[in-house]
Amino acid sequence: MPGDADDDMLSWDESVFRDESVFEIDYVPETFRHRESQLESLKYALRPAVRGSRPLNTVVRGPPGTGKTTAVQKLFSELRARTEVRTVQVNCQVDSTRYAVFSRLFEGIFEYEPPSSGISFKKLFGQITDRLVEEDEVLVVALDDVNYLFYENEASDSLYSLLRAHEAHSGAKIGVIVVSSDLSLDVIDDLDTRVQSVFRPEEVYFPVYDATEIYDILGERAKRGFHEGVIGDAELERVADLTADSGDLRVGIDLLRRAGLNAEMRASRTITTDDVEDAYDKSKHVHLSRSLRGLSESEQALVRVLAANDGERAGPVYEAFHEETDLGYTRYSEIINKLDQLGVIDAEYADVEGRGRSRELSLAYDADAVLDRLE
Repeated sequence: MPGDADDDMLSWDESVFRDESVFEIDYVPETFRHRESQLESLKYALRPAVRGSRPLNTVVRGPPGTGKTTAVQKLFSELRARTEVRTVQVNCQVDSTRYAVFSRLFEGIFEYEPPSSGISFKKLFGQITDRLVEEDEVLVVALDDVNYLFYENEASDSLYSLLRAHEAHSGAKIGVIVVSSDLSLDVIDDLDTRVQSVFRPEEVYFPVYDATEIYDILGERAKRGFHEGVIGDAELERVADLTADSGDLRVGIDLLRRAGLNAEMRASRTITTDDVEDAYDKSKHVHLSRSLRGLSESEQALVRVLAANDGERAGPVYEAFHEETDLGYTRYSEIINKLDQLGVIDAEYADVEGRGRSRELSLAYDADAVLDRLE
């Protein structure tokens, strides 16, 4: 990076970043470290697809920020570059119904979106499978963050349609990779028995990165993303330590970027430990930000009500929620369960004298941190 020996300050047109996109959460690194055995297991499951057969179905599990999505992205990229296998990765946080999932598959196969209305699921499904049969193609579907389909009670119907496609449409060859970050969710046991009878997946587990692996991965990102000399060993070690405490590699990636932005705000060519510490206040909530981003208006409304009634029982919270949204208790209860499963709130049952058991509701994060991150 250009600079004057007598001037450690950035000029207005200079940056500490060589390539800021390296620190985006969805960036796929050229070198994907410390996941060799998981990649081999996924390749084993996908190998039949390369030969024109249905691949083995797979469940990919692990805590958030352990490389699951990146692994699938890298393998799908290789398949597209080297084979005729069709691949579609569905973000179930965004597409959380069966119809939405198949709309995304339609778009991936035909390269344009289906009509937003006026087309039944049966017709949509038929057009997808007919194209696969006509072109004699194998389709591999990755349901990323499949836990969101479970939260909306859409998982069994979605998987049933995918897994039975070859029976409903002879010659259709579809394989499924199910990706879940919710360790409390047992993907197999929580499916309907009709789905369990046909879903016998391989299982691939992605553990939390250890401290050495985190330092190695973040060091590679820093090397690609920053100019030489921007971040020193001590500062990088601090980022790695904070990341290890969180257990989520995405915290560290976001932390590097924010620390760089803090240095630029000071017009400094180098990141200090203070830049890292100041950035951590925001970066530590990466998982919260991602969870809140996918909520509907009514779900966000309930989060706001909870922020104002933190620690209250479910009844009074419902009254405030109903007054704001006019929604009924059934939908309210469904949203409570979803927010609880997401880890945004804690819903604990407690005995109430003379009234049996009631749930006490509280935010799992500081109320100000939650409100700051709501859209």
